[in-house]
Amino acid sequence: MHLPSPARARHRRPRRRHMKIGIIGAGFIGGTLTRRLRDLGHQVSVSNSRDPHAPDQQALTELAEETGAHAVWARDAAEDADLVILSIPQKNVPDLADDLFSARKPGAPIIETNNYYPQQRDGLIAAIEDGQTESAWVAEQIGEPVVKVFNGIYWKHLGSKGVPAGTDGRIALPIAGDDADAKKIVSDLVDDLGFDPVDAGSIADSWRQQPGQPVYGKDFGPDDARKALAEANPERTDEWKAT
Repeated sequence: MHLPSPARARHRRPRRRHMKIGIIGAGFIGGTLTRRLRDLGHQVSVSNSRDPHAPDQQALTELAEETGAHAVWARDAAEDADLVILSIPQKNVPDLADDLFSARKPGAPIIETNNYYPQQRDGLIAAIEDGQTESAWVAEQIGEPVVKVFNGIYWKHLGSKGVPAGTDGRIALPIAGDDADAKKIVSDLVDDLGFDPVDAGSIADSWRQQPGQPVYGKDFGPDDARKALAEANPERTDEWKAT
């Protein structure tokens, strides 16, 4: 009988339970998370805003066939989910059904990966231009609390640069949210995906990881990520304003 070496046994991490995860949005981040989460053994339902079986939804169908995820309507993605990920263009958030997230399990976190790109994609969203954090605006639109993460990492790096805990150069991902239990679930998931979770504070603090801030788009380790979050400036730069 083969037995693990003492060193291997000592450093083996406990296996976390597999979750039922709903992903709304099958773009670069949503699609990459579908692949990575299926690799970890989670049950994943993935959707976009249209009929998942329509002829023009070949990319969603292919993603489901490739990964073993279930292609579903957006209204079904959160059904009995332990965790839901919202990863759609900011401008499309108000179009979501009012009760879209009500079917998830009680206390299931909602991750939002969104960014506000006024010049590049979304147009003007007045509340955000006036200073509301992007995540607070999303939470207000969907009527549910959110946890912000995955918004600042390049999608290809999300797919390929996850490494075991303790590996030199491991990328840190800031996590902002108001519910400690939800943040713990999300932090464990980030760790399982191969990244160091860094507590970025509350949703009121989530502007520190928005586009244009020092941590955004950088592959920093934990210490540099915390330093960048601390150095953030609440003034939105011209590139990330609507006008």
